[in-house]
Amino acid sequence: MSLRYAVMAALLEGEASGYDLAKGFDASVANFWMATPQQLYKELDKMRAEGLVQARVIQQERRPNKRLFSLTEAGRRVLRDFTAVPPRPGAIRDELMIKVQAVDAGDAEAVRAAVEERMVWAQAKIARYERLRARLLNGRSEEEYLSRSERVGPYLTLMRGLAFERENHHWGEWALAVLEQRSAATT
Repeated sequence: MSLRYAVMAALLEGEASGYDLAKGFDASVANFWMATPQQLYKELDKMRAEGLVQARVIQQERRPNKRLFSLTEAGRRVLRDFTAVPPRPGAIRDELMIKVQAVDAGDAEAVRAAVEERMVWAQAKIARYERLRARLLNGRSEEEYLSRSERVGPYLTLMRGLAFERENHHWGEWALAVLEQRSAATT
């Protein structure tokens, strides 16, 4: 999947600067797609050259001028076409899993520490996603939000990210218990 589709999906929320998109990616899209601000700016420039987004410049005093991007009709068509094509199966590429795979030949304490660190990261993401969920719901029930909200895609992807991080934490607890049992059995 290309970064451009994630950018176009983010621009469905409305006009945004590159900075706003980077912040938005960190707050919402990051639960399924990672990008650095540099990657976003580079992709926005490419998309603008291809006519998928347009930019307007906001003059600012004491700060650099700001470019606000929005989807063009051509960008909306490309995004619509993208959603019509079945996705390729996803694959996990995770360095931690390589370390866990090699734990029997490696430094078990270092692997345990890496699993614990992943659990801390997962908890932090869970907390951040729960705050975002509360902001999206804004006092409404999930059922009310899903039936009346203009867009449900951001909520659906947020809930997938939340489930993923909860499972990461759950798996970490289980993996640490297994490693602890094996360590106790060999001492």
